Amino acid sequence: EGSSNNYSTTEQLSQGGRRVVRVPHSRRSAAEEKLALQEKVQLERVLGLTVTSNAALDCDPNTGTIAYPAGCTVVLLNARKSRQQHVQNWSRKTVTCVTFSSCGRFLATGECGHQPSVRVWDVAENTQLSEFQGHKYGVSCVAFSPTQKYVVSVGSQHDMIVNVWDWRGGIKVASNKFSSKVKAVSFAENGSYFVTVGNRHVKFWYLEVARGSKFKEPVPLTGRSAILGEQRNNYFCDVACGRGEMGDSTFAITKSGLLCEFNNRRLLDKWVELRTSSANCLVAGEQYIFVGCGDAIVRCFNPSNLQFITTLPRTHYLGVDVALGQSIKHMGQHPSNARYPDTVAVAYDSLNNKLTAVYNDHSLYIWDVTDIKRVGKSHSYLYHSACIWGVESYPDSLSGASLQQRLGGDSSSAPLLPKGSFITCSSDDTIRVWNIAAELPEHPSYKRNIYSNDLLRVMYVDPELSFLKDTDISPSGQQTERQSGGQQDGSYDSRNGVRCIKISPDGRHIASGDRAGNIRIHELESLEEVCKIEAHDAEVLCLEYSRPDTRHSLLASASKD
Repeated sequence: EGSSNNYSTTEQLSQGGRRVVRVPHSRRSAAEEKLALQEKVQLERVLGLTVTSNAALDCDPNTGTIAYPAGCTVVLLNARKSRQQHVQNWSRKTVTCVTFSSCGRFLATGECGHQPSVRVWDVAENTQLSEFQGHKYGVSCVAFSPTQKYVVSVGSQHDMIVNVWDWRGGIKVASNKFSSKVKAVSFAENGSYFVTVGNRHVKFWYLEVARGSKFKEPVPLTGRSAILGEQRNNYFCDVACGRGEMGDSTFAITKSGLLCEFNNRRLLDKWVELRTSSANCLVAGEQYIFVGCGDAIVRCFNPSNLQFITTLPRTHYLGVDVALGQSIKHMGQHPSNARYPDTVAVAYDSLNNKLTAVYNDHSLYIWDVTDIKRVGKSHSYLYHSACIWGVESYPDSLSGASLQQRLGGDSSSAPLLPKGSFITCSSDDTIRVWNIAAELPEHPSYKRNIYSNDLLRVMYVDPELSFLKDTDISPSGQQTERQSGGQQDGSYDSRNGVRCIKISPDGRHIASGDRAGNIRIHELESLEEVCKIEAHDAEVLCLEYSRPDTRHSLLASASKD
């Protein structure tokens, strides 16, 4: 109180005749601040995914919920209800692999970074139950045992350790090293062993844990290599142990395009050619084996005799105009020179007859395989395939429209995008218009489409579409035309991508700056490019329009140059 001399809650100090009053401030703990933030801001929707292999995609066998990582968050997608739940990794380390327990209640995750952890989560409660640190640089894949007692984690190629955890007891039961890069792991249905595959590597690991023993130190894990014969020099990139009648068999695929079957004596019994540029992922059920290949191909085989059954429909082609997809017929209209993304992960929900496939342009499709001869698309989602540099919300009220336009009812002053729309730009050389509202108002140019419920339009800045595929995870290892001259670069290191965007005050144009120093102006109604300026010698970092009240129509740009 200014007039009161009662400073019972303050500290009085005399400094050179001046009285200094210091009010003690209460410091909240980090946990309290985190809780306060959670109460204020809640994650509603994630538009994107970071699935690099089959280890990062799984399906709850009981409910059909799909789990996949998006950075340090795991998205739990219920496509039927169009609802997402989220498991957030507060350590901020990128999640690299996910797996459900057989009951669907628990989720195990692995991550990358310094001292990565294997974590087990309760999905219903959205809480972390246990955490283990037994790897140095990253966890490639994780798997629950069928009994749910153990979790197996496989380290990255720089770590080369496989660990078996009793996650409820909080102890490492067994461990061993391997000598080559391991890409995938799968548990046998009876739980007595699991199989890892990788570069010239197929190994069966046996769980011989004595019942009732008190573990002091982890025991060495017993491993036996498969007998590969003439296929020993192959890169085995995924594995799935058989189910039901084929429970004694183990199926694996090679990067070169072979589907192999190992018998219960670890012998490579038979194999079939997939007739594709590359094979990347597989999933096995009691009735079907699905293999994800290059060029958006997914092949289906009979597990009992490896007989070919069918090939699933292809996805959209690269560079598709999603706004034209107003009916399912549009999915069948592909140009003759069309290129397609590669399938990088597949997960099979045998209960609901749904196959989820993720492609390396970061799109996700759910296929209905109830009638395997007439497979149809159930749901699909299209996302950015590289780093997102900018987000701009479309203004609900346009400040740039003149007073005469408003009073005269000029239609040119009306908003060009539906309310609640926003625009993003990315290193994949696209600018995308999104709207996640439940009900989209009627609009002549911006409508829902069959490809994605959230994505309304896509502007392809690079006509060659060189970076729509995520080159960092390109399973086929093929270089794009732009990269074929030299070493294959990641998307983030070369001079590609749209670095910043800005919507004009009147809402009619969008300005974008790319990483090569160019500025482009597009009309928002037609998405046509109306102007291109070779403005800078380095990437354009920022764009800003002059305010309408200045009576100037200027655009300023700032660059790394």
